[in-house]
Amino acid sequence: MNSAVLLAILWQCHSGILLPGAGMTDKQDEAAVEAIIANAVHDAGSDRPWTFDRSDYSGDLSELPIGVFDSGIGGLTVLEAILSLDVHNNVSRAPGSDGLPDFQNERFIYLGDQANMPYGNYASAGKVPFLRELILKDATFLLGRRYWPSVEAKRPASDKPPVKAIVIACNTATAYGLDDVRHAIQSWGVPVFVVGVVEAGARGVLEHRRKSGSENSVAILATVGTCSSNAYPRSIERALGLAGQRTPRIVQKGFVELAGAIEGDAAFSGSSSVEDYIRRDIRSLLDGFAGSEASPPIDSVVLGCTHFPLVKDQLISAFAELRQEEINGKFPYRELVAEQIAIIDPAELTARELYRELASRRLQARVPSGDEKNRPQNRFYISVANPQCPQAQIAADGGLTTAYKYGRTASRLDVEDTVVVPMVADKLPASGLKLIQTKLPHVWKSMQ
Repeated sequence: MNSAVLLAILWQCHSGILLPGAGMTDKQDEAAVEAIIANAVHDAGSDRPWTFDRSDYSGDLSELPIGVFDSGIGGLTVLEAILSLDVHNNVSRAPGSDGLPDFQNERFIYLGDQANMPYGNYASAGKVPFLRELILKDATFLLGRRYWPSVEAKRPASDKPPVKAIVIACNTATAYGLDDVRHAIQSWGVPVFVVGVVEAGARGVLEHRRKSGSENSVAILATVGTCSSNAYPRSIERALGLAGQRTPRIVQKGFVELAGAIEGDAAFSGSSSVEDYIRRDIRSLLDGFAGSEASPPIDSVVLGCTHFPLVKDQLISAFAELRQEEINGKFPYRELVAEQIAIIDPAELTARELYRELASRRLQARVPSGDEKNRPQNRFYISVANPQCPQAQIAADGGLTTAYKYGRTASRLDVEDTVVVPMVADKLPASGLKLIQTKLPHVWKSMQ
């Protein structure tokens, strides 16, 4: 028996490594989860928040849209990868590009929970139960029909279509909520499947190491919440273990401000620029790596936050510049960073997994008849602070105050302090809108 086979067998017998998010629960967490699950299902005609009608999920679901959610606009990088994927023949479904997007017949519902972002800071604030509740609220929004036409509207609308699949396009939400969403969907008895980005990212590490033969170290760039969950190290160890490969040295860095700064959040967009945050945090990552046990250099970097592909070039430049940095005649980072770095973006791998799941479940939408006008239309939604909620504490910029946002507790299902409204391009922060226009062409075209 060779060592690879032995490692795979040992992995399958080993119970000490848990799936992402496991081991983080307690009675408070579980009570919050069960409360939102019990609240979610209702009879037709109800307009209570965070609910849906199970009768929408009978019969053929193939023509329903696909739901995608993130804590802000970062998940649009995943939607961009989905919209641009072309690795199959659209007629035969066989592997191979045909010049047509694989998902051209599908439509999508996107939710950016911007009012409650960044999700990555809830864990450090001791608010994991509330974070898990937020993630389940995102899922129930996608499953249901309810939204607010505008923040000034007197009553919600109910003409949003339900969805046949959910993509959790947020690393922190996948780390803390993937199992919850799957458990909830099973409890509700609806035939909807869920895809998360962390598992896809771990498979990306495996694919890189298979192709390159690398045994060098891996860096995870993510939010503080994703790092504290240890979701990526666990998922990478699991993926490599099942493939009979040894686990490399994995180093993580939790970025506190970067996701908010990318979105133009006033709380994170002060005197420091996006480039300042990147260079500071990459330096901190390398300093920590240097101070630990001797390890091979970093040659692969996982973008463990969906906002980070929007600044991929700046991240690559920061590693390259620090590798060449000279201090007192020495190059302190040169031995820590490989000359060539592979950037692993889980987005495309998530798109491929979504395609496989739709095909295996026979849920792919049929080719629409007629001309381009009959092509499916996508919808985009975003959460905003609710000025009509008496409990909500709203800052000068119209968002929730930081103290209120991270001071909330779970199971207050009678308080709708944020509302979901259609995403309007000219209402987005200028920096976020520019990134969409310049970095996400398929998404931008779809939004117009």
